[in-house]
Amino acid sequence: MIKMVVFDMAGTTVNEDNVVYKTLRKAINEAGFNFSLDEVLEQGAGKEKLQAIKSILQVFGKTEDDGLANKIYQNFIGQLATAYDTLEILPQDNAADLFKELKKRNILVILNTGYNVETAQSLIDKLKWQKGVEYDGLITATDVTNNRPQPDMILLAMEQFGITDGNEVIKVGDSIIDIEEGKNAGCHYNIGITTGAHTLAQLQSANPDFTIDNLMELLPIIDKTV
Repeated sequence: MIKMVVFDMAGTTVNEDNVVYKTLRKAINEAGFNFSLDEVLEQGAGKEKLQAIKSILQVFGKTEDDGLANKIYQNFIGQLATAYDTLEILPQDNAADLFKELKKRNILVILNTGYNVETAQSLIDKLKWQKGVEYDGLITATDVTNNRPQPDMILLAMEQFGITDGNEVIKVGDSIIDIEEGKNAGCHYNIGITTGAHTLAQLQSANPDFTIDNLMELLPIIDKTV
């Protein structure tokens, strides 16, 4: 029986028009690079954002300069805070309806993200989502030592709610690294959704159990496991 669904935020449950990766690209390119948004998404999607910068620089910039990466990260965090102050943040289509249906089934809704806690909470506040109403828990990159694709965020959520068997958990996310995270946590199903960072082909390269185009497609998958 499924007891918990762990959802990624941006691109999965939150529609912010890819502003995080557009801002990440801008901050990196201001350091003297010329990366495309596709390159930033390919290597950065779903990762803790300092690690995303390091990955992008290592693969496309051919540099492992941690000092440069940290400088870019500080620039990025400042620009992202400004962007989120002015941007209209919306829930992903049907997110609220899905959360209600999961509540009816006594299934916990957990949000997890490669953002730091301040950024994640600012998104939740703008959406006016309330803990205990729309969602049950938030786990961010700053809550754990090891970030995606390591399973620490999912394992922490399980620990907080007394779940010991990953077979009672589903992970849903819009990037390859979300799927890898769920597999490493032993989740019953690891589901890719095409509303965010990675394309259907990219998601399928990670061999998810399902790929969906809309959050409500999750319900029949869950209901078949009961």
